[in-house]
Amino acid sequence: MNIKLGNLTLKHRTREPRKPVQLAIELVEPGDLDSCEQPERVTKHLPPGITSKMLYQDIIRIAWPAFTEFILTQLASMVDMMMVGQLGPWAIAAVGLTNQPKFLLMTMFMAMNVGATALIARYKGEGDQRKANIVLRQALLLTFVLSAISSAIGFIFSEPMVRFMGAADEQTLAGGTVYLKIQMVGFVVLALTSTITAALRGIGDSRTAMIYNLAANVVNVIFNYMLIYGHFGFPRMEVAGASIATVIGQCVAFVLAMLSVLRGNRYLRLSFKDDFRPKWDIMKNIFKIGIPAMVEQLVMRAGMIAYSKTVASLGTVAFATHNVCMNIQSMSFMNGQAFGVSATSLTGQSLGKRRPDMAQAYSRYTRRMGMMVSLLLALAFVLFGKEIVKLYTDDKTVIEEGARILKLVAIMQPFQSSQLILAGALRGAGDTRATAIIIFITVLLVRPGLAMFTIRVLKWGLIGAWIALMADQFLRSFLVLMRFNSGKWKTIKV
Repeated sequence: MNIKLGNLTLKHRTREPRKPVQLAIELVEPGDLDSCEQPERVTKHLPPGITSKMLYQDIIRIAWPAFTEFILTQLASMVDMMMVGQLGPWAIAAVGLTNQPKFLLMTMFMAMNVGATALIARYKGEGDQRKANIVLRQALLLTFVLSAISSAIGFIFSEPMVRFMGAADEQTLAGGTVYLKIQMVGFVVLALTSTITAALRGIGDSRTAMIYNLAANVVNVIFNYMLIYGHFGFPRMEVAGASIATVIGQCVAFVLAMLSVLRGNRYLRLSFKDDFRPKWDIMKNIFKIGIPAMVEQLVMRAGMIAYSKTVASLGTVAFATHNVCMNIQSMSFMNGQAFGVSATSLTGQSLGKRRPDMAQAYSRYTRRMGMMVSLLLALAFVLFGKEIVKLYTDDKTVIEEGARILKLVAIMQPFQSSQLILAGALRGAGDTRATAIIIFITVLLVRPGLAMFTIRVLKWGLIGAWIALMADQFLRSFLVLMRFNSGKWKTIKV
């Protein structure tokens, strides 16, 4: 287009709107109902016109922002722990004691998020945008109610929960209590942000969550520096300062997450004029997937609490070492969790289009990619274990014991990656009942039971606790693989 200004003519090139990148699943023809009812017909051959390269591109397109988000979030958690660690082992233990109570209180709305993700992925595959947006609104309503109740319970019972977790002295108890109470103040915004994130992942949009969580992490670290030690005129608040900094970061993430769905040009979008009244048919579908996931999370938290209390009985220094290693291991989860996001979204969308063959192919290729990354992580833990632990503390006992434990973490990597990815695929299919049973066996029975035996009977100390964790991961990986290979997840109706 030419624009004339007097004797001057300017050439203006009209920019065409950018077309959204299509996933391979969007290029295949929809299947019929019979294709999802007879999973044995699915083969390893890709549909005509679909190549391995296209599948890998789809997986990476969803996984890399999720991986970046998880890594940066975990790095912020590591920086939290490192900064708090400068106050002494008691501070690491105090923050560590709050982890399981907080995760336990998150169980209800996090489980419902699993249902929301699976449903939104299915509706995206079916091409029903209206229903996907209804699920988003209902999920936010449900999360608000559940998180408000959890927040009140957590605030009132903060001290008894930290004491129950095994606080070894009054300083640790006081620090853990104030940390948990502050976390409960910001609990609702954390919950609502997590629901928006889950919804976005259902449609394969992990990039938006990466952006707002990156901003939150930067804010968190900045306020950590100012509030833990009292820099730039701020008061020295130590453990309380670390908790306040985390809540401020969570508030930033919530504001940015809401802005992302309030835009009118998104697939998932909100408006203050929308109908947020309960729609019981949608709620029922969320509960159908979410309740088994909630049972899974409750069982997992109960097992983790029993396990954590057993380790805490070894004393403050041992428990501080354990928390450092758990924090580092959590970083390695990011590999399996990020590729698990791809598996969840792509499996759900494939089944929504009645293409279990594509769901199977996506899961298989995702597992391969996760396995390659896990081997690199294992090598890093073996070669640089001591240097990694030194980032947290200068206590020689913690460093030596932590480096030995990281060798065990290295052995777990391929198994851990496999089970996280395949479990993600099962959740994308809505097969949450099977994963709940597997968690019951491994986390509630095997891990704490074996930890009690190795610590109290065999007297193996902290190494015994981590051998129990390894046994849990090995068995869980095997059971999840068996369930996936059975193909029963392909026939689940949501």
